[in-house]
Amino acid sequence: MQQQNQQFNAQPMPQPPNMISPKDLSYLSDMLSWNLNAAKKAHFFASQCTIPEVKQALEQTCQMHETQYQTLLQHLNQNQNQQTMI
Repeated sequence: MQQQNQQFNAQPMPQPPNMISPKDLSYLSDMLSWNLNAAKKAHFFASQCTIPEVKQALEQTCQMHETQYQTLLQHLNQNQNQQTMI
């Protein structure tokens, strides 16, 4: 029981781990798909929109999802490079 309490009181990780488990890889793959899909949809709807304020909001949404996608992809690429060096 005391060991369980110690696990819940642990500090958050300051940075992501160097190794990604298969389950984490599956989560990351899902997040990549969701962000790419959301970016594509926002871009499509922005191209169809005639109201400037709404179009700008959709373009900002598209950019946000593209940035998240690139951040996740960069982390995966760095992790892959580190594992091949080991």
